Order: sequence, then C-alpha cells, then structure tokens
Amino acid sequence: MSNRFFEIISTSGKARTGLIHTSHGDIHTPVFMPVGTQGTVKTINKDELLGIGTEIILGNTYHLYMRPGDKLIKKLGGLHRFINWEKPILTDSGGYQVFSLGEGSRSKKLARITNDGVEFKSHLNGSKHFFTPEKVIDIQLNLGSDILMPLDVCPSANADDKEIEQAVKITSNWFERGYHHYQKAQGDKGALFAIIQGGANKKLREMSYNHLSQFDVSGFSIGGVANAGESKEKQKKALEATLPLIPEDKPRYLMGVGMPEDIFSAVSLGVDMFDCVAPTRMARNGTVFTYNGRLNLGNAKYKDDTKPIEDKCDCYACRNHTRAYIKHLLSAGEVLGIRLTTLHNLRFMMRLMGDIRESIKDDKFEGFKTKFLKKYR
Repeated sequence: MSNRFFEIISTSGKARTGLIHTSHGDIHTPVFMPVGTQGTVKTINKDELLGIGTEIILGNTYHLYMRPGDKLIKKLGGLHRFINWEKPILTDSGGYQVFSLGEGSRSKKLARITNDGVEFKSHLNGSKHFFTPEKVIDIQLNLGSDILMPLDVCPSANADDKEIEQAVKITSNWFERGYHHYQKAQGDKGALFAIIQGGANKKLREMSYNHLSQFDVSGFSIGGVANAGESKEKQKKALEATLPLIPEDKPRYLMGVGMPEDIFSAVSLGVDMFDCVAPTRMARNGTVFTYNGRLNLGNAKYKDDTKPIEDKCDCYACRNHTRAYIKHLLSAGEVLGIRLTTLHNLRFMMRLMGDIRESIKDDKFEGFKTKFLKKYR
C-alpha cells in the first residue's frame, strides 16, 4: 500500500514499517526524530548525527521565528543550508510553545488564544506577536521544511470536555484556513500534516478527524497526548480512539513521545513517527538508556566502573570511554560529559528503532517487544 509520499513495506500485527519520500531523502519508519529546537540538536554536530543513523530532525517554528527569524533564514538559503543539514527536516507549528507561554507563566500569562490566532509575548524580550494559521504556514515555507505542522490549540492535561471541544473547533477552523493558504503557495513546498486533537474523548477525536479528513493531507499527527502532562492511561485511550480513524496509507505521527516503553505501545497500535526531548534532556542530567534499563551516571557507584555505558553499543562514548570517566566529566561540569551521554542516548534510540523495524520485517514484533520490556524494566 503506497502513495507518492508514504509506502508501507511490511507489517506485524498492527505494527508496520514504511518509507516516507521527501526531496531531501527517504525516511525509514517507525522513526525517532531528534529534536533540534533552534536549528541544532543540543551539543551534537551534523557529522555525529549522521554517524548514529539519523534520517530526519525536528525544528521548532516558534523558536526559529523568534531567533534568528524565518525571513533571515530564507534569505540565507533556507533552514537546510543555514544549519548545513542535507536530510529531511520536520517543523512543528509552534502551537505548543505558545500554549506553554499561556499556561506556564508564574505571573502574567504571555499568550492569549482567539478565533483568529494566538497573541503572545516573546519569551526573549516581551515584544508582542500574533500567529495566525496562515502565518505559521508562511514561516515554515520560509524555513523550507520537508514536513509542516499546522497551528493547533493544545489544551492542558486537566482540561474538561467542554474546553477540549472548544480546542478541537478552533484547531479545525485554523486548519481549514492554513490548508487553503498552503494550497495557494507557489514553488516547492513540504508535506502538510493535520493534527488530530480531542484529549481522551473518543467522540471529540472523531469530531476532529471527521473535519480534517475532508482535506488532502500527506499525513496525520496525534496531538494532545504527551505535551501537556497527560497520564499513560489518557495517552492509551487517545491512541486507541484515534488510530483506527486514520487511513492505513497515511503516516501517523505521535507528537512528543519518545520513552522506549511508550514507543513500543504506540508502534504496536500502528504509529510511524516519534519525537521527544527526553533522550537529550535526560542525557544532560546524566541519565542514559540501555537495553537493561536506565542508568544515572551521576551516582557515586559509577566512580570506579570501568565498563562502557552499554557493552553492545557502538556509539563513540561506548567505544572510547568508561562509565567512571563519564561520571567524572559530569561531576566536574565538563561539556564533554553531556556530549557523550547525548551521543549515547541518541544512538540508543536509533538502534532501538532499527531493531523494531527488523522485528516487524520478520513478523516477530510482539515477541521482541515482550523480551525488550522484560529486560528494560
């Protein structure tokens, strides 16, 4: 089953492998996308990203608009040329960041949602800005993104059904405007996804999808599942309500999810794409992933541990350094320490996704999932 943008290669139950085709190269799915919020994956350079097997990175529309500015990036040849990255780039809409300004400020809220768009103040200098659905598309077109996200409303994890329904209605209206604006754009343009909202409410998820499905989009994103502190139970309900709605020949992107156990659960339901800051953020705090579970290298017990982070890992950190040395670097506040833990965690994610794809190809996904989680937990 395929279209020009996405094709399914193999299946194992509901889990599937596939290929996403872009002008900057193909992406093997299921895929984990490292987050490069401001045009960089923190502490890691391009060659290191390529060396660990990265096929696509994520950039943030809000942050790149605020600094250095999407018009400057366009003037300098687009985001790919600006950051010297030749493979695909997905950009999110900036909606979650604006939502965070509205909900996260301890004093005065920095953002206000209206039917027309979002009014907000810069987190950098307090200057006022307004995002419309059309403007968010224009920003991403200026960046030259391979995959674009529309502006959406991200309700909080504690929102009631009335608030979530209002968010769905506004998101649907915004998408219609953004879609028509995208359709009018001239020249090369990346693939536009639609974002399905609705919390854990099955009817609201259906309402969201029914409106969005009227439009010819390249794929569907599942929003409101991981960005606002939702419980695992709510995440599962939302996925079970949403995934059966999405046509099989469209890629499914679960936004903001990247913990191994959550990836397995989502892949088993048919999700294709993931992104999350957790692997890099946790690395900066000294926490590393292994197939036998997580380790905190800041702990004193690693001060004389001569083993690599993980015996079977082929990353630079594991090939060259011991846990004891990395623990020393972290304790001393040396930047190399967090570079090594970040490299390891991202390589772990690439190895994990590769192993998941192989298990689906061999129709042994459920067995691999059970075996992995038993050791990991």
